[in-house]
Amino acid sequence: MSVHAFHAFRRAGSISERDECSRRYPLRMQGSAEARALHEAHPAIDLHADTLMWTRWTGYDLHRRHSPPLPRAALGGHVDLPRLREGGVGAQFFGLVSLPIARSEHGLARSIDVLEEAIHRKPHDLRLVRTASEIEECRRTGAVAALLGIEGAHALEGKLDRLNDFARRGVRYLGLLHFSANEAGFPAYGRGRRDGDGLTRWGTELIERCEALGVIVDLAHMNRRGFLDACAAATKPLIVSHTGVLGVYAHWRNIDDDQLRAAANTGGCVGVIFCPRFVGGDGLDPVVAHLKHILDVAGEDAPALGSDWDGFIVPTKALQDPTGLPLLTDALLRAGISERVIGKILRGNAMRVLAQT
Repeated sequence: MSVHAFHAFRRAGSISERDECSRRYPLRMQGSAEARALHEAHPAIDLHADTLMWTRWTGYDLHRRHSPPLPRAALGGHVDLPRLREGGVGAQFFGLVSLPIARSEHGLARSIDVLEEAIHRKPHDLRLVRTASEIEECRRTGAVAALLGIEGAHALEGKLDRLNDFARRGVRYLGLLHFSANEAGFPAYGRGRRDGDGLTRWGTELIERCEALGVIVDLAHMNRRGFLDACAAATKPLIVSHTGVLGVYAHWRNIDDDQLRAAANTGGCVGVIFCPRFVGGDGLDPVVAHLKHILDVAGEDAPALGSDWDGFIVPTKALQDPTGLPLLTDALLRAGISERVIGKILRGNAMRVLAQT
C-alpha cells in the first residue's frame, strides 16, 4: 500500500463518523433461508484477514460496525464483529503482518496486544483460541473465535526459538513466505524471487519446529518448488491460507494442480481468496469456480475460505465484507454442491486441520 493510499483511507472519514453512518443504516441479513441455515449449522471459518493491521495503525474498533471508507470497499474496512456475526462466521484467522524491511517482531507483538485489548473489553463477545474444541466452545457461548497467523517467516529473524514465543501467545499458523525471500525460502513474487530454488535446510527445521509446537505451516506466497518441498517435508497437514488456482485463472498468485494435490495429500486445506484480480473477475461465479476446481482436483476435504479481507485488496462486490458469505453459499448451492460438502468448505475442513495439528 502506498503512503498516498494510506492517507486517503484516513481522510475518507473518521472511524466514529463511519460507525455512526452504519448504525443509522444497518445492513440487512443476506442470503436465502437455506444458506443462513447452513451457516447456523456450520459457522464459517475464514483463514486470513489483515484487520489487526488497521486496528494497530488507525484504532479501528473490532466491536463496532464499520462501512469501508473508500469506493468498492478498496483496501480495508471489511471486518468487524457485528458483520462477522451477520455473515454467519464463527471463527476468523487474523494475519500478523511484518514488513520485510523492518525485520522485527515488535509490530507483530503489538498486533497481538491490540487483539488482547479488544478481547479484554468484551470477553464474552470475542475470544482468542487455539484449538477446534475451543472454537466449538465459542459457538456454544455465542462468542466469535479469533485465531492468529503470521504472514512471513522473516518475522523470526532467522531464530527458531522466536516461534516458541509466538506460539505461547496463541499464534496458530506460520506463513513461510510473504513478498520477500527469507531464511526459509523464496516468494512466488517479490524481492529475492528465485523460482529455481526451493525450501532451505533452515526451512525444513522450521517446519519441524512448527509441527512440534502445534503451529500449522501456511504455504501462501511461496514459490512452486519450495511449496512442493514443504509438502514433502511435512508430517502434519499444511494449509494455503489465501490463494487462487491456476486451473481456473492464470496469475502469479495462484497455485497449480500439482500443488493442490500435494497440499491435500498432507491432509491440508486451501483457502480461496475473494479478490477479483486473482480469481479472474468480479462476482460470485469466479470464486465458486476456484472452489469447484479444488474439489475436482484435490477432493472435498481440500477447499476452504481465505478472504484476504483488509489486506489492501478490492474484494469481489458481493463479498465486500462477511455479511455477503451467505450469498456465496447460495451460489455454491446453485452450482450443485451438496449441503454436506458446503459444510466442509465453510467450516469442516479448517476444523479438521486444527484438530489434527
